[in-house]
Amino acid sequence: MNDKKVTVLGGGVLGTQIGLMCAYYGYDTTFWLRSESSIERTKPKIERYSKLMMEDLTKAKALVGNPMGAYVYPRGMVAGEWKDITVEKIDAMLEQGKKNLAEKIHIELDMAKAVKGAYIVIESMSEDPNAKTEVYTAVKDLLDPDTILVTNSSTLLPSMFAEATGRPEKYCSLHFANTIWKNNTAEIMSHPGTDKAVYDAVVDFAASIGMIPLKLFKEQPGYILNSMLVPFLSAAQGLWANGVAEVETIDKTWQLATGAPAGPFQILDIVGLETAYNINQMKPNAHVEGTVENKIGTLLKEKIDKGETGVNAGKGFYDYTK
Repeated sequence: MNDKKVTVLGGGVLGTQIGLMCAYYGYDTTFWLRSESSIERTKPKIERYSKLMMEDLTKAKALVGNPMGAYVYPRGMVAGEWKDITVEKIDAMLEQGKKNLAEKIHIELDMAKAVKGAYIVIESMSEDPNAKTEVYTAVKDLLDPDTILVTNSSTLLPSMFAEATGRPEKYCSLHFANTIWKNNTAEIMSHPGTDKAVYDAVVDFAASIGMIPLKLFKEQPGYILNSMLVPFLSAAQGLWANGVAEVETIDKTWQLATGAPAGPFQILDIVGLETAYNINQMKPNAHVEGTVENKIGTLLKEKIDKGETGVNAGKGFYDYTK
């Protein structure tokens, strides 16, 4: 276990999950949030994802001894090879994990207090260049000299913000996939000014919280995962925006034809429609009347304005209150 301090800037879907995984593995974890209303939005996420993590780890006990368990167990939470896992080992993980999640999570509105003494600060703000630049400007003079700063941006390049951080040599990208306790990928991408020792330290940190470090050799918008995922989700949204087929039909088509457990709109509900909207609006055609991208943006904004932002809101493309 590790007593080093980690600070997560933001309490969105992924920010919350990242912080929980850090705490699960023993890091003293602080969420910095902008306001009391942010706290009220983040606390239910902390409770929800903590519960899901513990439930999935508990369910893994029934898979012990089953070779198929290697494909479905919560990989990020179970250290070691699946073939070596026993019920007793999982019970020990559950006990320690519950203790860490109860004791090692803090919420702070004061940015200076939130980042003081942090080994690593993980920026997980909305996918908006202005929002990220704003938070870097606010935090850069508050960080300890040796603190490493990373961004969890899913599409933006670290070189876009390196100078704004005030510590370009100690800055890079560390991108996670949703439900990170199961889909335990960590894409590490530096910019030309990132110190090699810092990059290696981030790789080691990712491994220390149960992730599989995936090293990128050069900057790539969307990294590896989203370079494949975003075009897929955009294609599905284009079918919807152009009235080609209903959401349910598009999802069903993908699931039946590929055997995938979820369709693109189910994935969008998990990712969150606000994130999908922000990504779409960065495309130049999103601001050109009559284009597919413009139609997608308009339709997503209508749902967001109605509060239908995805799973965490109880409704997105699907209703999760039923």
